This record gives sequence, C-alpha cells and structure tokens, in this order.
Amino acid sequence: MNKLTIDDVDLKGKRVLMRVDFNVPLEKGGVADDTRIRASLPSIKKIIDSGGKAILMSHLGRPKGKVLPEMSLSPVARRLEKLLGKPVKFLGECVGPTVETEVSKLKDGEVLLLENLRFHPEEEKNDPEFAKKLASLGDLYVNDAFGTSHRAHASTEGITKHLKPAVAGCLVQKEIEYLGNALTSPKRPFVAILGGAKISGKIDVIENLLPKVDALLIGGGMMFTFLKAQGLEIGESLLEEDRLEMAKKLLERVESEKLPFLLPTDCVIAKELTKDTESKTVHVKEISPGWKGVDIGPETINTFKGKIHPAMTIVWNGPMGIFEMDKFARGTYEIASLLAEVTGRGATTIIGGGDSASAIAKAGLADKMSHISTGGGAALEFLEGKTLPGIAALTDK
Repeated sequence: MNKLTIDDVDLKGKRVLMRVDFNVPLEKGGVADDTRIRASLPSIKKIIDSGGKAILMSHLGRPKGKVLPEMSLSPVARRLEKLLGKPVKFLGECVGPTVETEVSKLKDGEVLLLENLRFHPEEEKNDPEFAKKLASLGDLYVNDAFGTSHRAHASTEGITKHLKPAVAGCLVQKEIEYLGNALTSPKRPFVAILGGAKISGKIDVIENLLPKVDALLIGGGMMFTFLKAQGLEIGESLLEEDRLEMAKKLLERVESEKLPFLLPTDCVIAKELTKDTESKTVHVKEISPGWKGVDIGPETINTFKGKIHPAMTIVWNGPMGIFEMDKFARGTYEIASLLAEVTGRGATTIIGGGDSASAIAKAGLADKMSHISTGGGAALEFLEGKTLPGIAALTDK
C-alpha cells in the first residue's frame, strides 16, 4: 500500500466525501443482507469520531442512468442509522443546489448519504463534469468501496482529478493488505481453490497464480471444460465451447512445466437440477451422456483436504458445486469447514467475494475466516495481477 490512507489525514472539521459500496440486496423495501454496510462502519466511525463530516456516496443495482425508485438508497440509510446508532441524513439526489445547501449545513460528527450515483448516466461514463460536481462536496476524498475499484467511474477515478488528497479507507486498506500479501509474500504452503461456473472469468487468475502457489485446486462448473479438453465425455455438464482451446493450452503448460494444478478425479452427476432428481457419484472418466456434473466427489474432497490441511495461506474463489441446492452442496461445505478449522490453527484464509462469500455465510462460518472480500470482480482482477483504477488514482504516500 504505497497510497495515503485515512490514518494519514486530519479529518477534524473536514467535509469527508467517501465512496462506499452499499450495493446490497433489497427485499420488501428493506435491506436483505447488510454485510457491505457493516464493512464500511470502521471508516465511517473514524470520520465522525475524529470530528469530520461524513458525506457518503454509493451505487445500487444497475439502473442504467434512470431514476428507479426501487433502487433508491433510502432503505440503506435507515439500516445504517440502526447500525451506527445515530441519525443519517438522506438526500434524494447526489449533485445539484439542494445537495450543496444540505452539505453546507452539516455539523462535525454528522452523517449524510447521497442518492444512487447510477441514477446519472455520467457516473459510469466517468464524465469529468459530473466528477467535478461530486468533488465540490468535499474537502478530501476517501475510497472505501473496494468492490467498485476495478471500474474507472466518476466517483472512483474521475473525482480524484478534482479532489485531493484522495485516500484509502479502512476496508480498502484491509482488502489490499490481505490480497496483496497472498500474492507477494504468502506464508507457505500457499494453496488456491478456484470454482464457480466459468473458466472465462478465471483463466487470468489461474495464469497469474500458477507460478506462485504450491497447489491450485479446481472445482465447480469450470472443471468440465477442462475435462472436455482432455477428451472426456461430460454429458450435459456446463461447457464453455469457446474456451476449449485455452483450456487445452493450459493443460499442456501444466504438463510440460510440472505445475501443481489439480483437477477432480470424481464428481456427483444428476439427471436434472431438481431436489428429487436421481444423482450418483462417478469417476470423471465415467460421466454418462445425458447427465450433468453438479459437485466434486468424495475422493476429490479427500485429495483437496490433503493439500489444504498443511497450508498456511489459502485463497478461495468460487463454489465447488451447485451449493444453492443442499443435495449438491457437500463439496463446497466440506471445503468451507476445513478452511474454518485451519484458520483456527493459524492459517490465513481469504475468500474472494461473490458466491464463495455467500456459501461461507450460508454455512454459518463467516466469522471463522481471516478475510472475506467484499468485491468479487475487484478481488478477481487483483488476483489476476491487474491494476485497479480506483486504487491507482489515490494519492501516493
């Protein structure tokens, strides 16, 4: 982290304009899961405890530049009030004269939340004028939205051209510390577990991690594209036809360079994706036509456990099977409980957001991991070795 952080600046009496990630699921007019709101509390509390004025901005959903009442951040303001135990002023707009007036009335220690940034098409277009209008609301800028830092938007990148210093919040610091240490100086053995549906989103992560890890374990839907690339029958399992060539090349590289890349040896297959469907465990060479792969099998679980057990740093991104259906969740949950166990004996476990974070939460093990990333896409791009524009734009130390 060679960027200035919230700990490096004086917040007292300042209008602190902070980008947060309040892109949370809403249900029946309320917040269904407040994980991301909770993740921003350390930075918000730091601002108000230091006597600063917290002006928060976020997006929610994909309104595509239109004002959609069902994507208003108003329910988020109510939940944030509960979590902070103090009033949160909510404005039905994020730029304009009303906003400027309300911001000028803010007292030290008060909190204000602006309306959904993406109600304006200029936000995602990184429009300089829109960025300038946002910048005029603060004396300094804090980025605490790791989950949107891989996007060069007006509120994450454009704004830093008009408002300095631009510093990292507590959450962004924590994310970069955990993910960065795993990539640059992991305690060994270092194991990466990759699952989820598609190879396409993970191929660059695989390429970047392979030379760094002591073992890379593959599960989830993407294993079937690799199996198909080996010439195996995969029935009706998930297949990315356009990635077969890529998968073949990777397997050849693994073979010639003797890289620690492990594919499942058995899997659970099912007739269809219903809870009463017929299912069975087979060797990966015995998948029947018409059946589809839905989870890793017990032999694979044991092999993976053998690699995970001695590990001191573990990065996990993507479930091992269709964990949303209890019948096909065993692989994902067994890996999750083993990670909880190794964390307890001192290993560092990093969960890369998205579906893996949901699976960990569903298993009730969220508090047993070292770090759960709030940004699925951003965490993946970071693990690919890419520069995140929202982080790069911050002021250097």
